[in-house]
Formats: sequence, C-alpha cells, structure tokens
Amino acid sequence: MLNISGLKEGVVLDHIQAGKSLDIYYHLGLDKLECQVAIIKNAKSSKMGKKDIIKIDGDLEHIDLNVLGYIDHNITVNIIHDSVISEKRSLKLPKKITNVIHCKNPRCITSIEQELPHIFYLSDEETETYRCMYCEEKYSK
Repeated sequence: MLNISGLKEGVVLDHIQAGKSLDIYYHLGLDKLECQVAIIKNAKSSKMGKKDIIKIDGDLEHIDLNVLGYIDHNITVNIIHDSVISEKRSLKLPKKITNVIHCKNPRCITSIEQELPHIFYLSDEETETYRCMYCEEKYSK
C-alpha cells in the first residue's frame, strides 16, 4: 500500500470526487505556491468507492474556500496542527464567486471590458445555478 507521510501543520482536502483533484489544484492556484502538495488519486473510500485527497503543507490562508465550495461543496477540509486534525470544516455553495467561471454571453460587458472581474451570484441553491452579475446569463457546468 502507498504511504504518504502525515502533516505536522497543514490542510487536507478529503472526499474529493475521484479524478477532480488536478482541477482543484489549478483552480486554487496551488501550482503557484512554494509549499509541498501531495495529490492522492483514486484512494479507496467506503463512502464514495474511490476518492481523491490533497494534502497541503502550510496554513489555510492560501486556500479560497469559496472556490472550493463552488467546485464541490461535499469536500471536507481538515486543518492539521501538531500532526492532529484540530478542525474539520464543511463547505457550502458560495453566494458570490469572482474570476472562477467566465460569462459566455458575447453581449456581456465582460466580453468588451476585459479587465472587469467575472462575478457570478448564486441564483438558485436547489439547482446550484449561478448567474452573471452584469447580464444575468445563467452559467451551466
């Protein structure tokens, strides 16, 4: 069995849908950080069958929980202090996200004004629907 050593201080993102860890890695900008990051793909899970796990050596300040909540709000965020899980955080869908997704409406102001931030708000929590703040265009994953 593969063994990835534990963290003394850091964050473990658990219960990631199998195959989604690299998307999360890039969306969170982990490729731009100097800290150590371990990605475990297709780990066995009694709850999910297979799952991915990301271990990040360092504190939570580098992780945008809104981005993570948008990508998959079922991910568990475990905060590690002195090699022990000191806190578990559950994620929820963020009410607003900025520069995570982009409006595809060619008539949207963001198509013309390139420097404008792409801001979407949660319009329907039940269907997990987000709409562009500027033109109300519905975003579908």
